[in-house]
Amino acid sequence: MSLKRKLVVLLILTVTVAFCVSAINENKTGVEENAVFIPPHEQQNGDAQKGYEYLVTGDYVKSGLPYSYFILINGKSKSNYLERSGRNANVSYNFNAVTTEKGIDLVVPNCLQCHAQVFDGKLYIGLGNSMADFTQTTKLFDLVTKAAAKVMQTFSPNQYEAALPALRTFKTIAPQLNTEAVGVNAADRLALLLVAHRNPETLEWSNEPLLQIPAEVIPTDVPAWWLLKKKNAMFYNAFGRGDFGKFLLLSNLLTVKDTTEAAETFSHAGDVLAYIKSIQPPKYPYPINPELASDGEEIFINYCSRCHGTYGDEGKYPNLLIPESIIQTDSLLFKSNYQNPEFIEWFNKSWYARGDYAARLEPSNGYIAPPLDGIWITAPYLHNGSVPDLETLLNSKLRPRYWQRDFKKPEYDYESVGWKYCVKEIPENKKNIYNTDKPGYGNYGHYFGDVLTEEERKAVIEYLKTL
Repeated sequence: MSLKRKLVVLLILTVTVAFCVSAINENKTGVEENAVFIPPHEQQNGDAQKGYEYLVTGDYVKSGLPYSYFILINGKSKSNYLERSGRNANVSYNFNAVTTEKGIDLVVPNCLQCHAQVFDGKLYIGLGNSMADFTQTTKLFDLVTKAAAKVMQTFSPNQYEAALPALRTFKTIAPQLNTEAVGVNAADRLALLLVAHRNPETLEWSNEPLLQIPAEVIPTDVPAWWLLKKKNAMFYNAFGRGDFGKFLLLSNLLTVKDTTEAAETFSHAGDVLAYIKSIQPPKYPYPINPELASDGEEIFINYCSRCHGTYGDEGKYPNLLIPESIIQTDSLLFKSNYQNPEFIEWFNKSWYARGDYAARLEPSNGYIAPPLDGIWITAPYLHNGSVPDLETLLNSKLRPRYWQRDFKKPEYDYESVGWKYCVKEIPENKKNIYNTDKPGYGNYGHYFGDVLTEEERKAVIEYLKTL
C-alpha cells in the first residue's frame, strides 16, 4: 500500500473514531435530542444601589404590624446585619420599617424572608433561605396576629386600619400554607393563594376565593438570586417568561390595594433587577486541591456541561429545559401547572401580563437545568431540597429516605458539601425530619452521577467548590 493511500486510510479511521466518540458523548443522556432551549427576553435596566435600598427599606409591602406592637412582641433585633439606621436598625434584616402616607409606622416583611440566610454567622443576600419554617403558619398567626389585632382595634384604631390589609391576608392564607417539613419553602402555594383572592383586572382583594384552591402544598427549595443573571426564564420549571420585574415584586400582592399601587411599586423593578444581577456567589472558604479540581473539571465538561454549562471567562450557560423523561425528578411541581390551568390563565390575562413590560406563564413538562455558580453554599439540592449534600446528589444510592438536620445549631459538611444530617430508619412524625415518601418530597431522579466512580465523584465535587 502506498504512503499516500495509508495516509488516506488513517485519516478516515481518525475521523470515524472521532465521530463515534462524539456520538457516544452526545447521547449519554439524550439531552441534545430532547431538551428545549429557553429563548431570552429583553429585561429592564436600572440602578443597582437604588434597587438595594428599595429591597431593604422600601414599602413594596404596604401593610404590616405597627412598629410599637412589633417591638413589644419581638423585642429589638440584636443583630443589625444590614447596618441600617433609624427604626430599621431595630428590626431583623427580613423586615422593613416603613411609614404610611397617614404617618403610621409599620413593620412589613421584605424579600429577604426567603432570599437571604445567615450562614456561619454572616448574612448572605441572595442565598435561598433553607431554614424557614412553614410548618406552623397557623399557630404563628394565632399567637401573634390575633392577639395584637384585638388590642389594636380597641386602643389604636388608626394603627389597626393601617394593619388591616396584612391582618386580613394572613388570616386567610395562614391555615392553608403549612408544609410537611421545616426547611422547604411554600412560595408557590403563597402565590396561588394570593392570586385566588385577587381580581386579575383590578388586583382588588376578595374575601371569598375567586378560583378553586387545590389541596396540596408543594415544597420548593429557594434558588440563589445570583443565578438569575444567566437565566432566560424564572422558577424551577422555567414557566416565568417575559419581564422578570413583574415576578420579582409579586410579593406586593400580600397587601396591594389596586393596579395603581402595583404600578408604583413596579416602577422600582428595573433597579431591583439590576441589584440582583450585581450579586456575586460567595467563594468556597477553605483550601481546594487544584489537581483534583482540574480532573473534576474535565469530568464535569464531559458529563455535566451539556445541561449546566461551562464556567470561567469563556463559560456559557445553555438555558435548557430538561424533560421529565430525562431528569426523572419529583414531577408534582411542574404537573400542578397543568392540573390547575385556571391559575395560569389568571396571570396571563392579569395586569402583570400587560404594558411595555409584560410577563407571562408558560407551563413545561420538566425543569430547567440551573447554573451552578456558588453551588457549594446552596444545599440542600434538587428543586424540593430533598437531597442534603453533593455527595448524595451524585450518588443516588446514598440518598437517605428519611433524614434530619439540626435547625437550632446547623452544621455544614464542607467535604460532602451540604448540611450535616442523621439518617432515620422510620418516618418519625417530626417536622425537622425530611420524609421523601410524601408527595412532592421525592428524592429520586438526576441519576447522571451514578455512572461515575467514587474517585470521579470526589473530583467533580472538588471542582464544584471552585464555581
